[in-house]
Amino acid sequence: MLIARTDKTVPITVFARTSAAPDVAFRIVAPIDLSRVFLADRLFPGVAGVEGQTDTWDHAGVSRRPRFTDGSQVTESLTEYVDGHGFAYELTGFTNTLATLALGVRGEFSFLPDGGGTTIRWTYEFKPRPGRRLVLAGPFKPLWQRYMQAALNRMVAVVEEHTAH
Repeated sequence: MLIARTDKTVPITVFARTSAAPDVAFRIVAPIDLSRVFLADRLFPGVAGVEGQTDTWDHAGVSRRPRFTDGSQVTESLTEYVDGHGFAYELTGFTNTLATLALGVRGEFSFLPDGGGTTIRWTYEFKPRPGRRLVLAGPFKPLWQRYMQAALNRMVAVVEEHTAH
């Protein structure tokens, strides 16, 4: 387990709403094409593709290696998967600048009923390297939160596109 109860982490959470039911939104977001929603901006690379995934992304224990547009990569492992409700994953082995800031990240998506639709809650919980917590919690946090929100908004657009048919 990457993060223990006693670790001092830096969590960043974003929310978005969709008109789709929670189970529908979940089934679209969980296996989403990462390169479609994680686009490069002036500060962060996008996802260029995914390598090494040998099984479907629908149960704990599956892993893969997202490759970024700057040539770096990370190992992503699915740690929890509750069909129709949420999933969690860990990112470790960053080969870009994040390697100097964090030992890893625990990500979690929750799909919560919201009237006739869904509120999607996405949290990135950084486990900082020694001496790096203030950087992550300070100047880095609002920049990463903006990047996450843009990616989540693109995920919702994909959900809405799929449910419009």
